[in-house]
Parts: sequence; structure tokens; C-alpha cells
Amino acid sequence: MAKIDREDIQIVCNHSNWSEVGVRKTLEGQIYSGVVSWQRFLKFLLLALGVSFTAAGILFFFAYNWAELHKFVKLGIIEALIALLILIAVFAKTKPLIKKVLILAASILVGVLYAVFGQVYQTGADAYDFFLGWTLFITIWVLFFNFAALWALFVALLNVTFILYAEQLAYEWSELFLFCLLFGMNSLLLLGFILIPKIFKMTPFPIWFIQLVALTAIAFSTIGISSGIFEKPEPSFWALFIMASIFYGVGIWYGLKTKSLFYLSIIPFSVIIILSAALLNLSGEAGMLFAIGIFIVTSITLLIKMLLNYQKKWAS
Repeated sequence: MAKIDREDIQIVCNHSNWSEVGVRKTLEGQIYSGVVSWQRFLKFLLLALGVSFTAAGILFFFAYNWAELHKFVKLGIIEALIALLILIAVFAKTKPLIKKVLILAASILVGVLYAVFGQVYQTGADAYDFFLGWTLFITIWVLFFNFAALWALFVALLNVTFILYAEQLAYEWSELFLFCLLFGMNSLLLLGFILIPKIFKMTPFPIWFIQLVALTAIAFSTIGISSGIFEKPEPSFWALFIMASIFYGVGIWYGLKTKSLFYLSIIPFSVIIILSAALLNLSGEAGMLFAIGIFIVTSITLLIKMLLNYQKKWAS
């Protein structure tokens, strides 16, 4: 078996003379989390909580004492904190994970520094300038330390920058063109995060990060295509539709190849939403709404049944 679960152990116990000691050892070794697992979990949890509370404390400090602080004090405190975090991460003899978390905290403080600078001197810059500068000035840290959480922040900043740029400057961009651009960008990022570690023999990115980027790309395609159905078709809609079709086909193939239920669930769910929007575009009468409800319930039921069958097949 690829993996032993509680049901397997129960079946063996009911049909054999397996001793209680043997069952206990198997449960402790295969099912229950041991001391090492709990220590690792607590270490990461406390480290994440410490960084989060520290960053929150700094933000609340500025929020409460904003009016009383001199502008040089405001900027100086943040710059000193960033410098301190970088120095500790580079020169301190500590674990690589702690160094990466410190860099993540420094990257967040870079955004705080830009926000404070803009408010102190009233630069009048557009919001996208703020996120663009934030993104550019942490790029070196992102590439050098190659930390999944830092990459997640970087990807989020990229998406926010493009969205704000489209709202504030690129007035000629349609909403569908923006969704097409965001979907294409996140799809390329996802492809890079999957292939680059394999090509250069690097440590692969965590599964949660890969799935987060994939979910972001699918969300943009789903929203874009669903909203474009209700409007007059334009080239951006068909470009998004074609790219999404290719992406979905490759995603299903990749999910079957890697035995990942994530891709086999999120992609069909996106298709169900798009098809529901297409049916709603045909008619908004009560009969069509009833038919759409039946379609959603039936399709999701079949999807769950399919996923359960694959899960049993891959677990055997």
C-alpha cells in the first residue's frame, strides 16, 4: 500500500490476531504525530506568530503615536528596523528558515516605509507607484533567498500593481483584457515555479504555494470568462477562452500524472461556474434558474464521486 490509514488497520485487526502492542506501534509510527512532528509544528507556529505579532505591534505603534512623532523619527525607526533585520539575516549564525522569515518581515516593512514616506511628504503618487516600488525593491531578496512565503508576497504585489495600474492609468484597457493579462502572467509564473526547480535541480516549491498560484490563475480565468459571457465578445475574451482551455487541459493531465486531486477538483469547478454563467446568459427566467440549480447540484455530485473514485484508486 502507498499509505496506511485507520481503516486499513481496523480491517487487519478484525481479521487477524494482531497484538495490541503491534497495533499501538503502527498507530504511533504511521498515523499519530510523534514528538518530533509536534516539536516541528510548534517551532514553525511560534516563529510565525512571533513575526506576525512583531509586525502588528510596529503598525499599531505608528497608528497610535502618529501625530506625536517627528517625520525623521517615523522614517528612522522603520529604516533602522529594516537594516537590523537584514544584518541579522545576513551575518547571524542562525538557521536558514529563521533568516528567511526575517527577510520576509523586512520585505513587509519596506511597504510600511513607502507608505510612511508618501504620507509624510505627500508625494501625490498613484497607488500603483507604491506597490510597484515595493515590488521592485524586494526583488533581489526574493530571488536570492528563494523563500516560498516571500515569493507569495511578491506574486501578490505583482497582481495588485497590474490591477491598480489598469484602474489609474491604462484607461484604454478593457476589463477582459486585464483578466487576460493577469491570467497569462499567473499561468507563466506557475509554469516557472514548477519547471525551474526541475531544470536546475533545485529544491521544489512547497505544494501549498504551487496550488495557491494555480488557484489565483484559475480565479482570474473564471471571473474573466464568466463576466465576458454577459458582454459583447471581443478579442480579449476569445484570447482568454483559448488560453484557459489549454491551461485547463494541461492542468487535468498534470493532476492525473501527479495524482493530485486539487487540479481535478478546482478546474472542473471552474468549468461548472462558467457553464452556469453561459446558461444564465441564455435566459434569466425562473425556469432557467431552476435548471441551473439542478445542473450545479448534479455536476458537483458527479465531480465528488469521481474524486472519491480516484482517491480510492490511488490509495490502493
